[in-house]
Amino acid sequence: MNRRHFLHVSAGATIGATLPRCASAPRRRLDRIGLQLYTVRHDMARDFEGTLARVAAIGYREVEFHDYFGHAPTAVRAALAATALDAPATHVDYTLLSDGWDDVLDAATTIGHRYVLVAWIPDAERQDASGWQRVAERFNRAGERARTAGLRFGYHNHDYEFAPLDGTIPYDILLAEADPALVAMEMDLYWITKGGQDPLAYFARHPGRFELVHVKDSAGPPEHRMVRLGRGTIDFARIFARSDQAGIRHWFVEHDEPADPFAFCRDGYAYLAQLEF
Repeated sequence: MNRRHFLHVSAGATIGATLPRCASAPRRRLDRIGLQLYTVRHDMARDFEGTLARVAAIGYREVEFHDYFGHAPTAVRAALAATALDAPATHVDYTLLSDGWDDVLDAATTIGHRYVLVAWIPDAERQDASGWQRVAERFNRAGERARTAGLRFGYHNHDYEFAPLDGTIPYDILLAEADPALVAMEMDLYWITKGGQDPLAYFARHPGRFELVHVKDSAGPPEHRMVRLGRGTIDFARIFARSDQAGIRHWFVEHDEPADPFAFCRDGYAYLAQLEF
């Protein structure tokens, strides 16, 4: 190879390394899609086992609980086994962190959960920055006990965490004060967007912290009406392309008040199953 040809080839390789991934490059799809069962809560209350079977028939392989509707942990585990569903996570009430936490962890172990998450902080606990610091301390204690039980504790956000308070963002206090080894974050992509923040900025500042996400779409400001996946303003392909940086392991479809829950579930699954990123 003469010098002129060498320089030409080298220059081409350098330019190619700096260009965005071309359209023909291999792209990813989700290999498993989960559903937060809050989406079908009314159906779950009427027919627990039948609703799980319908969810599995759509194609979902994972579910996240928020309520067991009076079923014992062994019955929940049996219902999951009957439908070949995995339930890696559940939401529990904040008050259980100090009253009944060991029972929560025992139930989670029996069912087969790997994450136990809180999804709401009472208003009285979050009036100022010091209140958020105390919440983080409580999360660390809960996370330590969960780790001892072989489980992972985590927190799911809404939008109130992003409203400035005492010159800072409460969510940033949690990220700074909660030990990453003890407290995972489940990012709700709808609520953080409604809160005026970019998920990718948080992925970059806190890589590996966001082990689970809730996937729901927004029609945009000012109302931020929840809509079917792919019908709104959230660019899921852009977000999912940074899944490795974020540390995402589980994706849960959700809608708080769908007009037709199972139509939403089917549409959401079909949208995510074909989404490339």
